[in-house]
Amino acid sequence: MLSLKNVKKSYDGTPVLKGISLDIEDGEIVSILGPSGCGKTTLLNLILGIIEADEGQILFNGKDLTNVPMEKRGFNIVFQDYALFPNLNVYQNITYGLRNKPGISTQEEVDDLIRLLGLEEHLNKRSGQLSGGQKQRVALARTMVMKPKILLLDEPLSALDGVIKESIKDRIRTIAKEYNLTTIIVTHDPEEALTLSDRVMIINDGQIAQFGDPEEIISKPENGFVQRFILNQLEIKKNNIYKLFAGQFQAQMQVS
Repeated sequence: MLSLKNVKKSYDGTPVLKGISLDIEDGEIVSILGPSGCGKTTLLNLILGIIEADEGQILFNGKDLTNVPMEKRGFNIVFQDYALFPNLNVYQNITYGLRNKPGISTQEEVDDLIRLLGLEEHLNKRSGQLSGGQKQRVALARTMVMKPKILLLDEPLSALDGVIKESIKDRIRTIAKEYNLTTIIVTHDPEEALTLSDRVMIINDGQIAQFGDPEEIISKPENGFVQRFILNQLEIKKNNIYKLFAGQFQAQMQVS
């Protein structure tokens, strides 16, 4: 279990996170959702260990990681821009981290992951020959061969569209469940969060506005901000999640 206890962070005297407390269960997919500037990326960086908290604790399976450096936490991240090495082919990108830690994954485990992500036919290609969805799958594979204790994803679907986006969602869900891997996703998109996650945490102005499963957030928003943010964003997109929860949306809107 990952636990945050009253975590606070400020930049130049301006509070960004104002006391975040939460528990994330092993194998759970959690999305951190909120408008630009709400503190969600700062929270992701605190968990990863890129930056340090001003106050509070970060614990994993009971061990205090608050002052443990990033490289010793055992977490790993897939960045929004994939960060693939253009001079290496797909297979070399996937196995790059194993050069320094060759015992982490066996050849069989690497091959299984390549099959799981459907990358067999792309192994000899360079990143410039790949689509956005293929690059995302390579970035996932490169991270997974290092067997992270927690997988962090920064806007993993923002550059993808339609069928490709749905395919990557399925891959992320499959990986999380098959490996019982705690997965934390930062996104600004309610549709992504509500259709991909076991639970969604909505942040507003550096505080948790609501943390619950998708159905709960849709049917029982805890405050006006949650209701406005979810409904307005989904109304703008007019996508399939609106149809999925149409009855609940209409009932909630009538109450308001």
